[in-house]
Amino acid sequence: MDDRLKIEMKHNHSSQWQLKILILTWEYPPNLVGGLSRHVQGLSEHLSQLGHQVHVVTAGNGGLPMFEKINGVYVHRVTPLNNQDDNFLTWIAGLNLAMSFRVIKIAEEIKFDIVHAHDWLVGAAAISLKEELSIPLLTTIHATEHGRNNGIHTEIQRFIHEKESQLITQSNQIIVCSHYMKEELLTNFHLHEKKMAIVPNGIELSEVKVNPNEIFPFVKNRKYVFSVGRMVKEKGFETIIEAAQLAKESRSDVYFVIAGKGPMLERYRKMVREKQVDQYVAFIGYVTDEQRNALLVNSEIALFPSLYEPFGIVALEAMIHAKPTIVSETGGLKGIIMDKQTGLLMAPGDAKSLLANVNFLLNNPVKAKEIGEKGRKIVKGLYGWKRIASQTVKVIEDMLLNTRANVNEKAR
Repeated sequence: MDDRLKIEMKHNHSSQWQLKILILTWEYPPNLVGGLSRHVQGLSEHLSQLGHQVHVVTAGNGGLPMFEKINGVYVHRVTPLNNQDDNFLTWIAGLNLAMSFRVIKIAEEIKFDIVHAHDWLVGAAAISLKEELSIPLLTTIHATEHGRNNGIHTEIQRFIHEKESQLITQSNQIIVCSHYMKEELLTNFHLHEKKMAIVPNGIELSEVKVNPNEIFPFVKNRKYVFSVGRMVKEKGFETIIEAAQLAKESRSDVYFVIAGKGPMLERYRKMVREKQVDQYVAFIGYVTDEQRNALLVNSEIALFPSLYEPFGIVALEAMIHAKPTIVSETGGLKGIIMDKQTGLLMAPGDAKSLLANVNFLLNNPVKAKEIGEKGRKIVKGLYGWKRIASQTVKVIEDMLLNTRANVNEKAR
């Protein structure tokens, strides 16, 4: 065990900790792949602020310390056993083994109350640690392979689906972020409704210190619609390219700026060139959180045209900045927005519907401002991280009580 951690634990020994929570996640800031890392960070830090002792075990990237305390959270980073392996599934297997080894060492000093896993990527470690440490397993399912691909079509997808199923079966309790995800799990996995709790993602207002005009000169003095996400099919960015074609044909003054990296980035850029809509849409690639927030704040409209979206944290990030936000009427997104009140709903994959919504907001600035303000109000009220952390604690406490009750029942 890390000596700095031992000193830290001795120093805090007198504190009255409520719960000792072990969190497993394959990504954690500053190591960012998707939205999962920000979710785990927000939850961990606010659980810590509520007085709980939170240990996050995650993948390192070589340049980050193996252990540090960040904003009250104990962060342990591990190197997967086969770190250089290009096969993602082999890499994940090595990550889970490394996580298990590290936690067993940490558990020599700390008696954890629960293990909280985030998605199938850490499932193997979570299941083995549940047995090894004799503690209940809570799992948050952020998305499913079935949902991402609209079914299971390949061997790899089947493998991941089975891993998800195994983790769900072995978990004492499941958290999902929306009613949509609850229905998805009930449809695709054999589990009892009572085993699931809905706790939404949380959000905080981020400060904007940079001027996007200086970093991205092409947005200077231009009104633009902003979107951000991982460059994968389910995010629906192809619909924006189609909408840009329609805008070109009708000579609409619309400009789409889309940020994010991912496997389909170059393909989308190629489509923009081939369809000659460079004056209407720009895929700008990876941006930092600061740059993303600056682009968002200076945009006219935020747009998230996903084909599949279990929750839609990006929509909340736009709404908390009072941006009028257009989202697809799908998944968790449609549960966040009331059409023409707190945002606008578009038909998934429908470029005409997308452009009609954009034009409505651009042509009705007073209504757009009102929608943005109402959106901000609802997000601040329902999705603050303090509230989300408190809801999570309630789920944990209920789970621990049920587990103990079951143990006592069996002992009779």
